[in-house]
Amino acid sequence: MSRWLDLRVRSEALELMDDRSIAGPELLDALRQLRWINWLLGAAWPTLEGVAALWRRAGRPRRVTLLDVGAGSGDVNQLLLRWAAWWGIDLRITLIDVHPDTCATAAAQFQHEPRVHVVCADLFNLPFNHVDMITASLVLHHIPTAQLPLVVSTLLEVARIGVVINDLHRHVVAWAAIWTATRLFSRNRMLRHDAPLSVRRGFRRADFAHLQSVPHVTMLQCRWRPLFRYLVVAANVPAR
Repeated sequence: MSRWLDLRVRSEALELMDDRSIAGPELLDALRQLRWINWLLGAAWPTLEGVAALWRRAGRPRRVTLLDVGAGSGDVNQLLLRWAAWWGIDLRITLIDVHPDTCATAAAQFQHEPRVHVVCADLFNLPFNHVDMITASLVLHHIPTAQLPLVVSTLLEVARIGVVINDLHRHVVAWAAIWTATRLFSRNRMLRHDAPLSVRRGFRRADFAHLQSVPHVTMLQCRWRPLFRYLVVAANVPAR
């Protein structure tokens, strides 16, 4: 493998999406295209699988509060809302993101959905004491490896039931596929830069092993899911 694509370790290069000074039409266009990519690749399904597993583990409660950190447009939550309606669950979702334009986009997406609330905040300074569950869909690859245990521990301190992580598998096929797709179908500078880099910042199973020692964890499961995703479910309550 060439030196410029060494996937043996996570890349520490920064994505343009992490630059809070980038805003306006370019960011909004990137978010629009990301919603399309997420839908095409079924990005919401691993998150739903994890949420459903924690719900069953907690005894199938009729009311669930959920915090989606680094939510972006929040599109992953559309599937969760349909699932909750099917099972008769009173699901209340709060979306948080650090960028004001991203929060505005999410608020517009859910302006007619009373079960969803949007807050502009940082996951390192959560504006909540407790919720039932926290989801982190395609957000932890933005976090440096050394900070991952602290982040997961912080989330578990807030989540009564547990945390669901849905993120990218660092693999050459995934990198080549998204690199090619963004060159063929997108002219957005952010997407062309960030999408392949996101895979390079993604994970392999061994990257999650050290999370076993994170405080509050009573159960930690890591599963590979189709189209190069990892689903990590961390519970801090015993199964009922």
